[in-house]
Amino acid sequence: MTEPVRPHHPAVEEPTPPPTKATFGQTLAAVAWSFFGVRKGGDMRRDAVSINPVHVILMGVGVAALIVVGLLLLVRTIVS
Repeated sequence: MTEPVRPHHPAVEEPTPPPTKATFGQTLAAVAWSFFGVRKGGDMRRDAVSINPVHVILMGVGVAALIVVGLLLLVRTIVS
């Protein structure tokens, strides 16, 4: 005899492992995608639980500064 199929009840959730901390590359990728303006929903949810917000802010400011300096150098090169 086979066992009856038990329906999955949404109130009974299986335990999930704790989220791992994001690496430098994962944080950089999340910041780069945010500058581009496109991100998958699943990736965004994974980043929300694994990335430290302070790291994102610091990296975002650093990347923005690099973009500004790069644009200034590009304009100075073209104008000169």
